[in-house]
Amino acid sequence: MVDAERFTRMAMALPEVMSAPHFDRTAFKVKRTFATLAGDGASVSLKLTPDEQEFKCQLAPEVFRPIDNGWGRQGWTVMNLAAATEEGVQAGLEMAYAHAVGPSRKR
Repeated sequence: MVDAERFTRMAMALPEVMSAPHFDRTAFKVKRTFATLAGDGASVSLKLTPDEQEFKCQLAPEVFRPIDNGWGRQGWTVMNLAAATEEGVQAGLEMAYAHAVGPSRKR
């Protein structure tokens, strides 16, 4: 299980990541926001592609679910931290981060 403090350390360890308040959440961004941590620390929203979202939600429905609105149809996906492994959190973070930095930069 990954808690909010561990998730924050993992996100901030990625190159050039900044955090900032985002409504009742904490946003993590490079060129654009790629993840937000819920205020209660129980979940994270990740910006995936719709295809990645569909795959993750089918593979681990206890961990991933689409946000139930227009943002979700664009790939924003909720990850339940209590149900996720550290490896799964890292993989999801890196996937969302890669979209935020674009094709010209690699981790």
